[in-house]
Amino acid sequence: MSDDVNALFDNNDPEIVWAKSTALILRMSPAYDFSLIQSVFDDVLKLFRGDYPGYGPIRTLYHDLPHTLEVLLCGVRLMHGVHVSGDHLSDAEITLVVLAIMMHDVGYAQLRGEESGTGAQYTQTHVQRGIEFMRRYFAERNLSPDIAVAVTGMILGTEHNRPFAGIDFNDDRARMLARIVATADITGQMADRIYLEKLLFLFLEFREAHFGSYQSMYDLLCQTSRFYETTREKLDGALGGIYKKFEYHFKDTMGVDNNYYLEAIAKNMVYLSKVVAHNEAELFAMLKRNGVVEKTRKLA
Repeated sequence: MSDDVNALFDNNDPEIVWAKSTALILRMSPAYDFSLIQSVFDDVLKLFRGDYPGYGPIRTLYHDLPHTLEVLLCGVRLMHGVHVSGDHLSDAEITLVVLAIMMHDVGYAQLRGEESGTGAQYTQTHVQRGIEFMRRYFAERNLSPDIAVAVTGMILGTEHNRPFAGIDFNDDRARMLARIVATADITGQMADRIYLEKLLFLFLEFREAHFGSYQSMYDLLCQTSRFYETTREKLDGALGGIYKKFEYHFKDTMGVDNNYYLEAIAKNMVYLSKVVAHNEAELFAMLKRNGVVEKTRKLA
């Protein structure tokens, strides 16, 4: 992939991600009012960094701030693709998607003074904890209860072990918006250029949570190909294949007929097959990006 394409998935800087996101929203709605989502974005940054009143920083290694940022930009790109495909989104719908994405992992936050571990112990409850935080947060800001109801369904859609078809949405439109959020959560993380390296962090989170039956980091990597197969079935099935709308986004913004998210994921899966073809002792030598291996070795 070219440097321009690789830059699509380099989403660690909040200011850059926000600038890219707002530019795309303005392409959809030139008069969009950013005041609400800007204030929520600022507060979510504070929450991750430990600057939000009453809360310590979110310290989970995989579900970190860059994860939320990459899902945010992925979700805005997907909304833009849906929009330019002819299925125009209203300002209220854009707002709901952005709010849901920014709130989808805040359930890893811990009250100051009650911190233990990294927060990964909430792996199996973080969705519900995040919904509870979101509802309190919106109520404190006197937002319409309808917003909290809509965002609740969208956050539930990101819970991987929850059947999407079992979530109660008000109508097909609400279900479509939730599909955007859930699809962005999946494709955003799996297209990350350091996705394979960050799986080492995910193993540490699962170990802290006593979640899953993974025997080692190597075992988790070996099982990731099967996870992707079931994930593709979910993307095409319950999530309605809405990921195909990325093509409209890239056609409109880059003039190409590519779905760079699917291509990046495919590239990661090809390299994963090479990694697991080697023995466990060679694992770290093949995952070299961003110093993840060095940090993992200190924590393992």
